[in-house]
Amino acid sequence: MMTPAQAKLVQDSFRNVVPIAGQAAELFYGRLFEIAPETRTLFKHDLAGQYDKFIQMLLWIVANLHQFETILPSVEELGRRHTGYDIAPRHFDRVGEALIWTLDAGLGAQFTPDVREAWIAAYGVLAGTMQKAAEQDPAREGFSRRVIDGAGTAVYGAINWQDGFADVAEELNAQRPRRDPKSGDFWWR
Repeated sequence: MMTPAQAKLVQDSFRNVVPIAGQAAELFYGRLFEIAPETRTLFKHDLAGQYDKFIQMLLWIVANLHQFETILPSVEELGRRHTGYDIAPRHFDRVGEALIWTLDAGLGAQFTPDVREAWIAAYGVLAGTMQKAAEQDPAREGFSRRVIDGAGTAVYGAINWQDGFADVAEELNAQRPRRDPKSGDFWWR
C-alpha cells in the first residue's frame, strides 16, 4: 500500500527525472535486458518509440498517483493488454528492479531511502493492479505452462478458468519453494 506522503515523494523526485528522461529510458531498458535478457525479444529492434511510450506512461501515472482511483481503470486495461505480450509474472519483478536501479543511477544522492521505499510502494501498487486485472481477464484462453513462473502465478487463464484455477494454484503453491526474507529477492528488500 502506498501512502499519500509516498505518492508525493514519488511525484517530487520524478521532477528531477524529467530533464534526463531520454537517458533514464535508455538506462532502464539497458538494465532490464541485462537482468532479464529474454525480455529483449518482446520489443521491436528500434527502441526509440518504446522509450517515448515508457516516459509518457510514467509521466501520466506519476502525475496522477495522488488520485489513483481515477487512473485505476486505465492501469487495469494496461495489465490486460500485457497478457497478449507474453509477459510472465517474473517480468514484473524484473521491471521493478530495473526501474529502481534506473532511479538510483539517475537521481544519485536525491534517491534517499525514503524516496526508494516510496517508489517501491508505488510500483508495487501498479504492478499488483496490472497483474490482478490480467488474471481476471475473461478473454484469456488456455493455461500455458510457459507463462507460469516459479511463484506459480499464471498470466493467462483458461476457458472455465474459474473452475480450474483453484486446483492449479493449489498444485503450484505446493511445488514452489518458500521465500526467505534474507534470500536477496528484490521485493523482500
